[in-house]
Amino acid sequence: MDKKNALRAGALAAGTTLMMLLMSSPASALIHDDGEDPGKGLSVGETLGLYVLAPLALFAVIAGLVMVLDKSKDRQPKAKAKA
Repeated sequence: MDKKNALRAGALAAGTTLMMLLMSSPASALIHDDGEDPGKGLSVGETLGLYVLAPLALFAVIAGLVMVLDKSKDRQPKAKAKA
């Protein structure tokens, strides 16, 4: 029964993705609207820094703050009580 549910979920995800791709209109990047003033594009380094390095750095800062400010002392898993 588990394979059936996984197959159904995969088919649903694939169908949804396909429908979204078919129903979305292509971006008109070459045709500018009136009043639009596009700036210069980002370089590869700027793009990687903005969309890869900045989120990783933010994640590291938040994870570091959580670990440093964690006040709990007990790190060992508790043994289950036998009934």
